[in-house]
Amino acid sequence: MAAPVVDAEYLKEIEKARRELRALISSKNCAPIMLRLAWHDAGTYDAETRTGGPNGSIRNEEEYNHSSNNGLKIAIDLCEPVKAKCPKITYADLYQLAGLVAVEVTGGPTIDFIPGRKDLMDSPKEGRLPDAKQGPSHLRDVFYRMGLSDKDIGRAHPERSGFDGPWTKDPLKFDNSYFVELLKGESEELLKLPTDKALVEDLDFRRYVELYAKDEEAFFIDYAASHKKLSELGFTPRSSCRTLVAKNSTILAQSAVGVAVATAVVILSYFYEVHSRVR
Repeated sequence: MAAPVVDAEYLKEIEKARRELRALISSKNCAPIMLRLAWHDAGTYDAETRTGGPNGSIRNEEEYNHSSNNGLKIAIDLCEPVKAKCPKITYADLYQLAGLVAVEVTGGPTIDFIPGRKDLMDSPKEGRLPDAKQGPSHLRDVFYRMGLSDKDIGRAHPERSGFDGPWTKDPLKFDNSYFVELLKGESEELLKLPTDKALVEDLDFRRYVELYAKDEEAFFIDYAASHKKLSELGFTPRSSCRTLVAKNSTILAQSAVGVAVATAVVILSYFYEVHSRVR
């Protein structure tokens, strides 16, 4: 499919969709699953073959039935009324917009968003997303495949992830408490998966955990850059689109300071599903 024409009308529809998503996510308390939808649509990217990525293919039955996508049909269906009200925007843009709005609604940083992603119907084979039961080498294999680096690298619902329990004491608040809790070690109240433990046991990962536990502002800055990077895997916004976005001032552009922690996107997308109630 061809990429959408990002003109003034398209940007107006993006802003309408943003407002609709804010209302939807706030009323349905569904920020966690929307963040997970955005991540899982984008996280299939393979830098070597240039396949997968944020292209809206997760709406295909073949893909949303992958075991790693358990429960995401809920988010896909929740997005449909927004798509009906904003028919010009692509599913690829809609799902990524939903992810960043989910972060903002829960108190996280504002994330730069440039539209123009095209929809594709071909779904990648299962197995491209991280497995929470594995350790550092697996995380590196997955994120290096996307073209990301080590620095790029709630309650879990058993019917979705296979695990049950919260990662933090206030999972619906976007903050740095995940990293603080990681450094405290084991707790009967909080969940620690093999992927969580890998972040403190591996020295290269641990230095970022220590930084973000100590400095929430640094985490927010890096997370915003990381989320943007993830949402644009395999997508190169046209210069004319960037110019138009800046000129209309409809989307805030932020400076990306440093490279972020895409691993946090994976972890946070699951622990923000804690206590979510999709009504």
